[in-house]
Amino acid sequence: MILAIDAGNTRIKWGRRAEGRWLQVGACATTDRQALLEGLGCVERCERIVVANVAGDVVRARIEQALAQCGCLPDFIVSQPAQCGVRSSYDEPSQLGCDRWAALIGAHALLPGASLVVNAGTALTVDALTEDGLFLGGIIAPGVDLMRRALDEHTAGLSLRDGEVRFFPSNTGDAIMSGATHAAAGAVERMAAFMRESGHESLRVILSGGSGASLRAWLALDTVVIDNLVLEGLAAIAEEDT
Repeated sequence: MILAIDAGNTRIKWGRRAEGRWLQVGACATTDRQALLEGLGCVERCERIVVANVAGDVVRARIEQALAQCGCLPDFIVSQPAQCGVRSSYDEPSQLGCDRWAALIGAHALLPGASLVVNAGTALTVDALTEDGLFLGGIIAPGVDLMRRALDEHTAGLSLRDGEVRFFPSNTGDAIMSGATHAAAGAVERMAAFMRESGHESLRVILSGGSGASLRAWLALDTVVIDNLVLEGLAAIAEEDT
């Protein structure tokens, strides 16, 4: 059995996998230590545990504590120059976020072809992947909720409030929500334009993250949502090594 863990800034997700299929997938808030301990308590021993952790050393220690009885040590992955058919163009491959690397591998394994691999979470990442598995590079921007909180924290009159996405907002709540959502969608669409200008016209946008499904509605692009994309990449890494 493989246990894959995606430890992000807001949520920790995990999945148990055997014989090429997910047996169980769970999640908890990154700050919820008790839920993490309960969720990762293994009933069965694991042959391999792979972790993508971008939440820091404290969370890493909590994951290690939760996995103490699982029968093997967790492998906290580091981005590589090449792995599972994906090659990195990053100046220093190990400096690429390990969650972004796992998502690229998951995208290449599930849906081969030119793609933009988008994670719409606390941060928005948009990574370009060619048909033959070359990671060209990508961008990082604040996610929709982070943009809204930034206005709340750093301006006097733009407090955090409910709002809807509209083309012509007529109140402040809608204006903030619309601005953040259209900014995120615009970043994805500009990266798509760059890819097409570079000759990758048959382009698919693969969305994941907590805001992926809602962002999809505002993109004029061919999109697919794969919520557990990092877990899929972690599974590919584990299965290649076994």
